[in-house]
Amino acid sequence: MLVIMRHGASEEQIENVITFIKKKGFDAHVSTGELHTVIGCVGGKVVDPRDIELLDGVKEVIKITSSYKLVSRIFQPQDTVIDVNGIKFGGEHTGVIAGPCTIESYEEMDETAAKLKETGVKILRGGAFKPRTSPYAFQGMGEDGLKIIREVADKYGMAVTSEGMEISQIPMFLDYVDILQVGARNMQNFNLLKELGYVNKPVMIKRGLSATFEELLMAAEYVMSGGNREVILCERGIRTFERVTRNTLDLSAIPVIKKLSHLPIIIDPSHGTGLRDKVAPMSRAAVAAGCDGLIIEVHYDPDTALCDGAQSLYPEQFSDLYSDLKKIAPIVGKSIDTQEIKTI
Repeated sequence: MLVIMRHGASEEQIENVITFIKKKGFDAHVSTGELHTVIGCVGGKVVDPRDIELLDGVKEVIKITSSYKLVSRIFQPQDTVIDVNGIKFGGEHTGVIAGPCTIESYEEMDETAAKLKETGVKILRGGAFKPRTSPYAFQGMGEDGLKIIREVADKYGMAVTSEGMEISQIPMFLDYVDILQVGARNMQNFNLLKELGYVNKPVMIKRGLSATFEELLMAAEYVMSGGNREVILCERGIRTFERVTRNTLDLSAIPVIKKLSHLPIIIDPSHGTGLRDKVAPMSRAAVAAGCDGLIIEVHYDPDTALCDGAQSLYPEQFSDLYSDLKKIAPIVGKSIDTQEIKTI
């Protein structure tokens, strides 16, 4: 249920409504827009909307029939814009994250990050804990890997995103990363999502291997219901009958999510296709469709990568793609935020 306050409603009137809602057993989530303040009512008992509409300053009460509330475009009509290290996701902005699939060594991260900085990237990705299908595959370097990516990122003035897998890892990740990433296999790890609702850093949630849009939005609802409003959704491809590509990258996620939710939606064309030669065209298509960001795998030498080298771009390929993206984005009213390169 949403309570829409009248334009110009006083702080006292808003507080009185919040107090009334809480007495009825609801949690109150406030969103302040340009014209109206909206109060989302989550949980609680059955209440007659007319009792709320009679309160001073209330314009109307809207019942939300969808299972997700806080992530809904009805709750917050304006786009959520999330700023990480000066790179924005959402609204008129398209942020770009890049880096290797997994952290292998300091040298690997340093060489890759140096190339990415030359291009203008300000957010570095790299996996320290790798949930692999095979127990014999490389599982990542753990906290040692997080130390490496943090050190390299600080050297080049970059932010960090990496994937955590368990609740117990959250305190450790908070020491090293700027965006906490929830992988596709953990999209419905509800206990983990609940805990991430209490952290004070952005959370990126990747769509599950066979998840519906509603299930993705409900995963975000778990995080937002805990108080964390900085959630980024990520389409990374879903499992279909097609075997040519690793997954089927569902670019319809961009217009669908934008209609249903105010949260930014970014695209992972690397996992979405699994093939290096498909990454650039799908990235261009995603920006043309209006995505709020991209997360792309780049490795200084993909042929020697311990993980997913076949879907990782060479730095030169990424540089060319980045130039293309900066040309496409303005056509759809977006801009690619980039790091200013200073020449001496």
